Amino acid sequence: MKRAHYTGRDFRRAITIEDLRRIARRRLPNFNFEYVEGGAEDEVTLRRNREVFERITWLPRALVGAGPADLGTEFFGRAANLPIIIEPTGFNGLLWKQGDIALASAAAAAGVPFTLSTASNCSITRLAAAVQGSHWYQLYAYKDQSIVDRLIDRVGAAGCEVLVVTADAPVLGAREWDQRNYRAPMQLSLASKLDVLRHPGWLAQIMFPSGAPTFENLAEFLPPGKYSALIGAKYSFSQINSRLSWRDIERIRARWPGQLVVKGLLCVEDARRSVEAGVDGIVLSNHGGRQLDSCVSGVELLPAVASELGDRITVLVDGGFRRGSDVLKAVALGAHGVMIGRSALYGLAAGGEAGVGHAIGILRTEMERAMLLLGCGSIADLGRHLIRS
Repeated sequence: MKRAHYTGRDFRRAITIEDLRRIARRRLPNFNFEYVEGGAEDEVTLRRNREVFERITWLPRALVGAGPADLGTEFFGRAANLPIIIEPTGFNGLLWKQGDIALASAAAAAGVPFTLSTASNCSITRLAAAVQGSHWYQLYAYKDQSIVDRLIDRVGAAGCEVLVVTADAPVLGAREWDQRNYRAPMQLSLASKLDVLRHPGWLAQIMFPSGAPTFENLAEFLPPGKYSALIGAKYSFSQINSRLSWRDIERIRARWPGQLVVKGLLCVEDARRSVEAGVDGIVLSNHGGRQLDSCVSGVELLPAVASELGDRITVLVDGGFRRGSDVLKAVALGAHGVMIGRSALYGLAAGGEAGVGHAIGILRTEMERAMLLLGCGSIADLGRHLIRS
């Protein structure tokens, strides 16, 4: 009997994130899955994000008497049960009905923060009313400063704790495999439309009876007729401030009273500059391999940034995390935590809120097992003495 992955649709039978990925692939139309899965251009950065973990190997300690693994940590003074944060991702309502609320609910149940995207299909106000948990909000800085100010004020009024400003998207990366599903911008090709018809379950749940989800956070700013996720995306991204600078970050810092994080930094100099700008945290990120191709991985930059700035600023990282041991490797290299994107989305697409919970559970189990095999009783025991890179 040959080795084979599970080929059904029951997310509860998934034992790895890869299993959830395959279930999500079967459930979603190709255009939808490709949006989640794809990277920029030749996808060199996308592959590099995974390959870097194969080059980082463990030096476990034996006979240390480590007890049950304690994965608890904290972010900005608030306790978290795991060293992960659910990353901001857009268009989640196209993966599962009320996808943003499903992600936030699963995160709250697991005791980890959830980050809502500007390009979400649920407003921060509605999310805060529906889910009690640790909510962060990701901000795309638009050309119109009044929109930025309005979003910041609304996020504060909703009780959001952390504002995450994305710095690495002055223009959208060339996600070519995604583009091949369209005959024109945001107009699906005939083949893609026929593929959608082969997924009646997805159609029934997502598109009927009210049609595609909308950009609720941006509804008041979009022109008439631009509300849907597919149409509104083109307009929304055309409004992003391509000249975003440290001056804009300082302006946001002056207006936002809470914790401020800048996401999308990939050099020590920028990390150093963020401290000078009064930022509370950074995310070392190449946007999941979706922006600049042939780009360094955040994990590769992590040791240098953590060594110089880890005691002055919260250092987070994302990109390619599919195993609990991947998360522990980042923490051992100096990260205070890891942002999880696709791993959570595979769970969402496979089984909604319960699927996300299952994905988090898989990562938790893998982390607990790896901690004991490393001889670590708590997150504080992790360090570079356990790493051979």
